Amino acid sequence: MTVVLGDSPLTRHEVVQVARFDARVELSAAALAALDASRAVIDGLAADTSPHYGISTGFGALANTAIAPEDRTRLQQSLIRSHAASSGEEIEREVVRGLMLLRLQTLATGRTGIRRATAELYAGMLNAGIHPVIGEYGSLGCSGDLAPLSHIALAAMGEGTVRVDRQGDGPLELSTELLDASEALSRAGLTPVVLAEKEGLALVNGTDGMLAMLCLALADLDKLLDTADLAAAMSVEGLLGTDAPFAPELMALRPHPGQAASAANIAALLADSPIVASHKGPEDTRVQDAYSLRCAPQVHGTARDTAAHAARVAEIELASAIDNPVVLPDGRVVSNGNFHGAPVAAVLDFLAISIADVASMSERRSDRFLDPARSYGLPPFLAHDPGVDSGLMIAQYTQAGIVSELKRLAVPASADSIPSSAMQEDHVSMGWGAARKLRRAVDGLGRVLAIEIMTAARGIELRDDAPGPRTGRVIEALRRLVPGVGPDRFLARDIEASVAFAVGGGALIEAGLVDRIEAWSAREGESFQVGIERGQ
Repeated sequence: MTVVLGDSPLTRHEVVQVARFDARVELSAAALAALDASRAVIDGLAADTSPHYGISTGFGALANTAIAPEDRTRLQQSLIRSHAASSGEEIEREVVRGLMLLRLQTLATGRTGIRRATAELYAGMLNAGIHPVIGEYGSLGCSGDLAPLSHIALAAMGEGTVRVDRQGDGPLELSTELLDASEALSRAGLTPVVLAEKEGLALVNGTDGMLAMLCLALADLDKLLDTADLAAAMSVEGLLGTDAPFAPELMALRPHPGQAASAANIAALLADSPIVASHKGPEDTRVQDAYSLRCAPQVHGTARDTAAHAARVAEIELASAIDNPVVLPDGRVVSNGNFHGAPVAAVLDFLAISIADVASMSERRSDRFLDPARSYGLPPFLAHDPGVDSGLMIAQYTQAGIVSELKRLAVPASADSIPSSAMQEDHVSMGWGAARKLRRAVDGLGRVLAIEIMTAARGIELRDDAPGPRTGRVIEALRRLVPGVGPDRFLARDIEASVAFAVGGGALIEAGLVDRIEAWSAREGESFQVGIERGQ
């Protein structure tokens, strides 16, 4: 797949394809023309005797300092070197690629004044698999993701350290090699850039990192929220719950679209279940199920609606040209505040809150299976020989530990601000931090749901009646990876296999959500199958 930049805004799907599945990028003829036109404006201002911010002046608190023409290349280089100040563990390859792609998209709008050669170098680095090493800390989510973006610009200058892809023997085997940027560019036949006026600013003033992580998280949640519905349906079945609360006429009384979608999923998964049918008679004296069973559509649906809102924000941001100053179509170069990450930071935090809620409810359902006082006839901890065996006792501990962390990660980062740049930048979004914790939250949610599916499968198998056709297929497929009830064994291995099955999408396929999977696969193209093979 090749993603063409410049004719229309990138889609979230295209971001995922380039960031996660290495689609190639190229600049359209319209983008190249726009680059040349805006660069001509910058060149004209560079020759002007009046000062222009970022072109013939310093930056930030030094905006009033005039810079002589012979010092302007050094000014741009100094900006990049000084701002490439990240620290901590390396950020993930897919985040680096997303960061590079989204900065390149803004350059391709022709609103930044960058030269054609500089933009083409970014495309060349992406296509050659050259990824600058970037530490996790350094962005405040305002004035752009400054430090992360500066590391990319530094590599384009032929400085700093990069990772270069090396293909293994198999189609999905990929390793990396650490190299000096100058050597990596040379091997790829690319020439380092010597930055001209305005270019340093244009390369670092954007919300690209937090936006890339938002797009990737939304792609993951497309699957995980369906997986949450599957896990809930299996728990309702295994805990002898009723499917009555999921009726469409009840959902119509409170017509949130996400709630209706989750209720429809759960009802479809429970259809024709002998277990559900077995306790519908008058002998069942329970009036209603616990909230964690009955209210699953309301909680899962809230997360769906939150993700839909976040997707709308992402789409607006993908259609934006963020820089400071910007070159307007009429030739004016104007300072602005569009680099502030507040719109993206808020929805990143919002998603982390919903993820914590979905995971918390999942853990509560799992816990009910393990308590004989609430599991309606199941052995303690679903153990093979209770007392001798602990069963799934500690699997719930693992869930609880993750859920506790997810609650901490739900504390908003965007509510914080620390002034910087001698009080010139006196309010920042902390959107990068919100994105980093969201990535960890998405990973935690997948693990919690996988443990619920593993637990519910064991509980269902211990019932006298057979499961429904859809949940039955899930259990049958899971058993090819994870053994059923038996004496205690190395549980971590079972958990990791369950995670690969649930998070990779295998559980959704076996559940018979074929239409949903086919629609998702059409959006994501070949990435769906590659993700399954990589266990993502």
